[in-house]
Amino acid sequence: MNWLPAPTDLSLLPDEVHVWRIHLEITESQLEEFAATLSSDELTRANRFYFPEHRKRFIAGRGSLRSILCGYLGIGAQQVKFDYQPRGKPVLAEGLQHSGLLFNLSHSQNLALCAVNYHRLIGVDLEYLRDISDVEALAKRFFLPQEYDVVRSLPENQKQKTFSRYWTCKEAYLKATGDGISQLEQIEIALTPTEPARLKTLPDWSLLELVPDHNYVAALAVAGCGWQLKCWQY
Repeated sequence: MNWLPAPTDLSLLPDEVHVWRIHLEITESQLEEFAATLSSDELTRANRFYFPEHRKRFIAGRGSLRSILCGYLGIGAQQVKFDYQPRGKPVLAEGLQHSGLLFNLSHSQNLALCAVNYHRLIGVDLEYLRDISDVEALAKRFFLPQEYDVVRSLPENQKQKTFSRYWTCKEAYLKATGDGISQLEQIEIALTPTEPARLKTLPDWSLLELVPDHNYVAALAVAGCGWQLKCWQY
């Protein structure tokens, strides 16, 4: 995938979906600038993290999100206000919802993805590939029987990536709808090690696997079809 520098005259058309790739390793001065744009509840949440690197990643992710959204909304980063759905998904606050802008953010390790569009429910999920000792047991617990059979049938060197692909695809859809992971078993994904994933029994949704970086997998779920994707490097 080509992650392009955003143009100076960035615009988001009604039939477009923009996905931003964000590197969370930033300088201390950048961290301070981002922290200055966060709300008091965001700063409180950041300070709850026990490990400093987790606090820094949260500030970098939220600060980048605000910076990206304010470019579409035409306001300052500190003016971006959020409300939260029952399961914690952030959405634009009531005073900004007239814009029709919808977004979703996911981060793993030192990378984040932010997906943005107008009016379509949207979700993105990102996972860093790491060793999972009980991958078959997890697949049996969280996936449908036919999905578990796929994971179980693969060579050892393919099981973990395939498991993570299933997980990101399901999670992207559930993040778009605002549902929790308790619904994982209700989302059926068809994929193979050599073929891209697709949502089964959900024809009104689009699912696209992304390649954000080496050793990462990601997926984007968008309500409806007929949209165009643009990928930007923040």
